[in-house]
Amino acid sequence: MRLTKARVAPLTDSELSADQAEALEPVRGGKLGVLNIFRTLAREPKALKAFNTWGGYVLSRRNGLPAREREIVILRIGYLCKSGYEWTQHHRIGLESGLSAAEIENIKAGADAPGWTPAEAALILAADELNRDHFITDATWAALGKHFSDKQRMDVVFTAGQYTQVSMILNSFGVQLDEGQTLDPDLKGF
Repeated sequence: MRLTKARVAPLTDSELSADQAEALEPVRGGKLGVLNIFRTLAREPKALKAFNTWGGYVLSRRNGLPAREREIVILRIGYLCKSGYEWTQHHRIGLESGLSAAEIENIKAGADAPGWTPAEAALILAADELNRDHFITDATWAALGKHFSDKQRMDVVFTAGQYTQVSMILNSFGVQLDEGQTLDPDLKGF
């Protein structure tokens, strides 16, 4: 975690205005309750509504990447951005999407870690290039094209871009882990 306390505190239910409560409504009812990211973003309800619309696309079946592949991109971006909150939330989602704990750990090591298929390695390389240079090289674009359609390659960029933004939000606002969560030791002190 970059910060040990929030710069922008999450709102409690008793602090919510009518607009803020309305903006949080779509994320209520989940098994984890309303997460700190949403309670923080609720301070700007119009931004939260727009964020949820785009984020809803990236995390839905409308995204052409299968959930497992999508989570590889998200986790790699979260790790590269040193976003402890993002990594923690998507570690759980990655497991639910078919990644093993060992595969999630290997995401930290990158595309050269043992066990990745060529398609998975290409996803990690694409995330690395987008994080480093905001551009996918011709070689990586071609490698992705051996396994993914044009729409899916576009969704790689959309997914990496969304989770780069999310990581910037989480890191800069100091969003803290939700109750009961534990920070990965590799992300302490960032």
